[in-house]
Formats: sequence, C-alpha cells, structure tokens
Amino acid sequence: MPNKQDKIDIPALLSRLPLFQELSSEQIAPIAAGTREKRISKSEMLFQKGDLPKGFFIIVFGQVKLAFPSANGNEKVVEILGPRQSFGEAVMFMDRPYPIFAEALVDTLLLHVSMQAVFELLAADPIFARRMLAGMAVRLHSLINDVESYSLRSSAQRVIGYLLQHCPQGDECEGALEISLPTSKQVIASRLNLTPETLSRIFHELSEAGLITVQGKVIQAHDMRRLREYDL
Repeated sequence: MPNKQDKIDIPALLSRLPLFQELSSEQIAPIAAGTREKRISKSEMLFQKGDLPKGFFIIVFGQVKLAFPSANGNEKVVEILGPRQSFGEAVMFMDRPYPIFAEALVDTLLLHVSMQAVFELLAADPIFARRMLAGMAVRLHSLINDVESYSLRSSAQRVIGYLLQHCPQGDECEGALEISLPTSKQVIASRLNLTPETLSRIFHELSEAGLITVQGKVIQAHDMRRLREYDL
C-alpha cells in the first residue's frame, strides 16, 4: 500500500482489492475514472449524519470511526475500519442520507468510488454484483453478532472476546500474545457498548488475575487459553 507521500496509481490499487481483483483492466478503467483520492487528517470528519452519499469509500491507509451521534455529546461507535476495508455501500444503494458520521482516527487516505461507475459495472457484470452483495452480507453478519454479544454476553466476556479477535490462530490460540490496541480505550469501550470506566475495571480485574498486563495501548496477554476460559 502507498504511504502518505506516494502518488496514487488508482487502477493498480483497485485491482489489488478483494472487491475488484477479478475484474479485467478494461472493467477497472471506468471504475478508476470515477474514483477520487480523499485525504483527511486525524479528527477530521469525512461525512456527517444526514449527508447524502455519492458513492462508497475504501481505506488505503489510516483508520476511520463510524458512529452514531447523540444529543448529550456522547456517541456510539459502530465500527473501527482500517486499510483495505470499504464502507458506505448499503447507504449508497438505498439512496438515503447517512445515519452515522465518519471520522478519521489518524491521518487517512481513502478512495471514493462514484455511485454511477458502480451501478454501470453492476449492470454489466453479475460476478461483480455477487461479490458486492457478499461483502455487504459479511457486514450484516457482523452487526448481527454485535447485537447478540450486547444482549447475551457479559461486559467481561465482550472485552475478552475483543482481545481474542487479535489472535491470528483464532479459537486455537494459545500461549502469550502482545496486542496493540488500534485506537483509544474510550473508542474501544464505545465499540463494545461499555463505559470507559467499565472497560478500565475489567482490564484491572484481568490484570489482578494474572492474565494480562496493560501498558498504555499495549496489552500483554500471558496465556490466551487461560484468557479464553476465564469467567469473571
């Protein structure tokens, strides 16, 4: 992936993304022609709730927070997205305003793919249409898992589950693991539907149990199997 100083080769970059990698150069060309770079700085808004979509976004580098605002100044973080992830497809198809806002958590480079270019390719290529539907289905499945987690799992189980997601071996993960939190604990707490105080308390209890050591944004998990089996 390019760094902050590189000039972006949009066709080459699109061709390496999962959504577009099966397309020919002739199919990529009109998509690339309808794609623009968008650079935003840390804490800058990409769009606000109520803005109308004109396409969807793909993150080249950086990190974006999607969240619901609230009248009292708090927010509910829906997703934290990083490189190679896309967002905004479903709202684009619905032709409705964004129900959330998007904010850069760090300096970020995105590609904005125009709605018209996507619709033209969807009409011409059923395989691309299936891939886009599959991507949105994965996002829907993730949201359903979130609802299940918030409804059926305790606060501690949510935090442990979040830490376990960072293990490359998934459910087979054992031994020690260093986990670098991708963003602030406040944002992670909101993502897990917790208050920052509750997240800090659970980290403290896991530390007292000898399962983790917390050093800023770095979590040293001493035994992933024990962490997985632990029940606060």
